[in-house]
Amino acid sequence: MIICGVDVSSDTLDARVGAGDGPFRQFPNSAEGAASLAGFCRTHGVGLVVMEATGGYEQRPFAHLWAEGVPVAIVNPRSVRRFAEGMGLMEKTDRIDAGVIAWYAQTKRIAPQPPASQTQQKLAAWVTRLRQLTELRVMQTNQRRLLSCPVALSSVDEIVALIVRQIRSLETGIAELIADDPLWARLDAEFRTIKGVAKRTIARLMADLPEIGTLSSKAVAKLTGLAPIANDSGKRTGRRPIRGGRESVRSILFVVAEIVRRYDPDFAAFHARLNAAGKPKKVIRVALAHKLLTRLNAKARDVREDFNAKAA
Repeated sequence: MIICGVDVSSDTLDARVGAGDGPFRQFPNSAEGAASLAGFCRTHGVGLVVMEATGGYEQRPFAHLWAEGVPVAIVNPRSVRRFAEGMGLMEKTDRIDAGVIAWYAQTKRIAPQPPASQTQQKLAAWVTRLRQLTELRVMQTNQRRLLSCPVALSSVDEIVALIVRQIRSLETGIAELIADDPLWARLDAEFRTIKGVAKRTIARLMADLPEIGTLSSKAVAKLTGLAPIANDSGKRTGRRPIRGGRESVRSILFVVAEIVRRYDPDFAAFHARLNAAGKPKKVIRVALAHKLLTRLNAKARDVREDFNAKAA
């Protein structure tokens, strides 16, 4: 399969066909540029376009290319850079980077990543905005404690009141979005059987981890960055850290797992065993989050299997 690597920036799309000295062309990062890029790919028989995640600048061309019928995948830029260094390629230009992306994708056998449904995209956008507003409310509330001027206090109060109204509106919209989807509604009900797992956790899981229930426990742990990374050599057995993965999911699992262990005897006993064994607090924290994710994934798998069986 012929792969086109695309180096994305805020203004341009630098495309190179193949891992070698293939055709290269630059396009504007716009709807028109993406359409031209799609034509360029069709001309050269490209079967897959691969681009790096660049803080959001890749999302527009990703959507436009799929709309044009061109399969696309997004890869981790750190992995691409380390691949290039491992291959002894120290030079770095837009033209070179585009070729390296194609080379990496070819070597790793990267598969297309179809875009999420409009409902999934809406849920993800709303959940992200809810998280931003919650953080903003905390920030404004903390700043208020340092103020004494009535005018400044009034200004903060107005902003906080607006934030609270928007948070409530988003929470209502998210709840309705989940309730209107048959599968999501069943997942929501099943997740809530774990005492301590509330609506915000469920919304975050559905928005940021739509694969839950479709992967093995090991794969979903790796996807969220909760799978310990082996660090052994010869007779040495090193500490196994966690790294990478979806931080937004991992961070909320850390918090919720601590709440769940207060109510769930199994989690409480698991925590007590690790604590009695002298495990560090961070290790216990990761283990609890991993255990919660495993249970949630198992429940989601059961729901999906039952849902698909009834739909068939």
